[in-house]
Amino acid sequence: MTVPRIAWLPGDGIGVECCEAARLVLDAAGFKAEYTHGDIGWEFWRKEGDALPPRTLDLLKSTDCAFFGAITSKPAGEALKELAPSLQGLGLSYRSPIVRMRQLLDLYICQRPCRALKGNPLNYRDDIDIVVFRENTEGMYIGVEFNQAPASFFNEPAMQRIPRDAAISIRSVTRQASRRIVEAAFEFAVKNGRRKVTAVHKANVLRATCGVFLEAAKEAAARFPQIQFETANVDAICMWLIKNPQNYDVIVTTNLFGDILSDLCAQLVGGMGFAYSGNIGSSYAVFEPTHGSAPKYAGQYKV
Repeated sequence: MTVPRIAWLPGDGIGVECCEAARLVLDAAGFKAEYTHGDIGWEFWRKEGDALPPRTLDLLKSTDCAFFGAITSKPAGEALKELAPSLQGLGLSYRSPIVRMRQLLDLYICQRPCRALKGNPLNYRDDIDIVVFRENTEGMYIGVEFNQAPASFFNEPAMQRIPRDAAISIRSVTRQASRRIVEAAFEFAVKNGRRKVTAVHKANVLRATCGVFLEAAKEAAARFPQIQFETANVDAICMWLIKNPQNYDVIVTTNLFGDILSDLCAQLVGGMGFAYSGNIGSSYAVFEPTHGSAPKYAGQYKV
């Protein structure tokens, strides 16, 4: 029997000891795999100008999946200041390695289960069992931003009231990407005996982008009549998740909203340390905890 080949990416901060703990569990459970270490993280940004070096991308392409620890990310100005002197002034810009992996490998599903573990005193309620499906490749995280927008932007009538020195981030939502993430949520619900899927949006304000997502969600839902389907505005569901989290089952949404909602749901079951994440595509997957690198705790084995 061929054992799976896993790219092992500890990354920064507590990611190192979290990966060590994960290996202890996997080995104790008798899980057999071939692990290959990969370079990723802030160290490689500072000395090479790339937090996800090409050799690591090659490793990902030659393995079956990856296990990722944590990453340190800093604002653009700080990132540039920490580059090695030989890399200063070369026009380099930092981009999150996990975001790049999601996009380059088309890991369009971010699946984040948030389940209350029996006996956990930090549970908000003991009957919480929510799975968040987050579209992972587009939305606000496509990485197209301008500290000052190109002059051509202001030829559009809608841009006339925007100051010329405004920073602008682009949000891209496509029907195809929206359809496949909603279908993935419904397929999971059917396979796992789930009762309901909630599509989260803000189409009353973000009419173009959330409108596309909502239309695609309704079209996909029509093909799964056995699963209850509902929609909710993102601000409203934040309130209802705090008030009645037991009423929710599978949540599907766009990239930024999914990032926020999955952290909220994690706190309902004890915090970020009790949540985990799968970044899943049609031919590859990267698995990770949902917390950050927590540099102040690095090497202390407290987390």
